[in-house]
Amino acid sequence: MEFLYEYGLFLAKTVTFVVAAIVIITMIVASAIKQKHKKGELEITDLSEQFEEVEQEVIHALLNDEELKQKEKADKKRAKEKAKEDKLLAKKQAKSDTEDDQDVKSKVFVVDFKGSIDAKEVSSLREEVTAILSVATKDDEVFVRLESGGGMVHGYGLASSQLDRIRQKEIPLTVSVDKVAASGGYMMACVANKIIAAPFAILGSIGVIAQLPNFNKLLKKNDIDFEQFTAGEFKRTVTMFGENTEKGKEKFIEELEETHVLFKDFVNEHRPSLDLDKVATGEHWFGTTALKLGLIDTIQTSDDYLQNLSKSHKVVAIKYEVKKGLAEKFAKAASLSAESVFGKLMQRNRVFPS
Repeated sequence: MEFLYEYGLFLAKTVTFVVAAIVIITMIVASAIKQKHKKGELEITDLSEQFEEVEQEVIHALLNDEELKQKEKADKKRAKEKAKEDKLLAKKQAKSDTEDDQDVKSKVFVVDFKGSIDAKEVSSLREEVTAILSVATKDDEVFVRLESGGGMVHGYGLASSQLDRIRQKEIPLTVSVDKVAASGGYMMACVANKIIAAPFAILGSIGVIAQLPNFNKLLKKNDIDFEQFTAGEFKRTVTMFGENTEKGKEKFIEELEETHVLFKDFVNEHRPSLDLDKVATGEHWFGTTALKLGLIDTIQTSDDYLQNLSKSHKVVAIKYEVKKGLAEKFAKAASLSAESVFGKLMQRNRVFPS
């Protein structure tokens, strides 16, 4: 009897463990499948309110008790007046069913684009632009905080086209560069009506580059043959493992030149005042020099620009983001746990990577 009791207890524990494991795996798989079809969500942040809160916090910290009491009274009075104004404004809007009234604050829609080499962020950008165009008017403005060193031509070509959608609707577009907008990044920036940049921001690099290693000599040295079959004379111009011919190299360079011409034509279309012979050399410049060359219009940081506008406009940030599923969260947690354990082991054994 004692054996049967212990066996039954062991069996119950085993079954419980297996069922729990199956449930967890099912949840992860279901979440992963759901994530493939799940759409992202728009996050809208009132930056005007944030600027106001920061300002009030600093003011409160600088006032003494008496000054603080007087300010609180003044704030209450101003709040009541604003509530009345908002009520009247709401009535006006309800009557006209439009926002053409001069009392309505124009809006500034802020979008952040931090581009990678393949410009995969364009998938979020297109959703953000679509959302903005559904409500924005010609009295509003779109402000893009751009940071990118460039990358693949087709990716940044599409990203530039997304910004051009704003221009086509005749909505003012401003691009701000605090750090870098080079190559494909500048291709995006030049679409704007106005480009502002920080003094040490990097801009330009209107050129095209392609590079790849070639292991053909190494393969030959080790008696390894590399076979490649193509249909079409220039289906493959240069390769990493085969022997590159002069004809193939010439064709590849010709394709790079064609891409460069397209790039220059695109920049010239949007900023016709530029001296392309001077700026389309592949070089990059800091903000102050870029201003002299006409690559940008003003030296200013995005913070200054938005803080100034928040006094007269309603400034809102628009961000499209796909929420991480359960599977991704588990993977991230496991990765962090592994890093933590590895870090502790290294510290304990005083082993540090070179």
